[in-house]
Amino acid sequence: MTDMRAFRDAVGAWAAGGPGGPASELAVRLRVRTAVLLEGLSDLAAVETLAARYGRDLPAEGVCVLPMGGAMNVGRYATLLGPPGLGLRLAGLCDVGEQRFYDRALEGVGAPRQGFFTCATDLEDELIRALGVARVEEILRAEGDLPAWHTFVRQPAQHGRPPHHQMRRFLGTKKGRKIRYGHLLVEALDPENVPAPLHDLLAHLQPER
Repeated sequence: MTDMRAFRDAVGAWAAGGPGGPASELAVRLRVRTAVLLEGLSDLAAVETLAARYGRDLPAEGVCVLPMGGAMNVGRYATLLGPPGLGLRLAGLCDVGEQRFYDRALEGVGAPRQGFFTCATDLEDELIRALGVARVEEILRAEGDLPAWHTFVRQPAQHGRPPHHQMRRFLGTKKGRKIRYGHLLVEALDPENVPAPLHDLLAHLQPER
């Protein structure tokens, strides 16, 4: 896992304008075959947590899960890691509002679209809907965040909004909260209630036989 983090860091530095040699060398040494492109760190936490629950060791399977720091970076990552660059198989999650950026990027590098799965709004919304607001509130209580949640929903801007929309917005109001709950909400899922985009991504990443 440490080595795969080194590859992830090398790709991030490359995407930011640094040299590609370190990422290329690590890709060969680690036998990386698939790059999973995710918008941010909360998505990374969710995917890694679900993989662990399924008993999957993604680094050992040659799969690197990469947060891109925003959907607008997908073209850069697809170019570096896909057919024009390292030639890795590409997969990932995208929000429905950003799907056009992914479609354009994948078409531009000649990569197939079938490894990418679209969340109806975003992954947090998918997880909240799967668990239900009442169950998420139980998790907030266990984490000591319930008073902050109650204060948040009393704000005038939240009046009249559906509870799951309020909850989604709440998770993004404090730095690091989305990442922490990306892990906690996936941990709380019943196996039969895993949101389809997340489930389908892990199924797509099954090792080739």
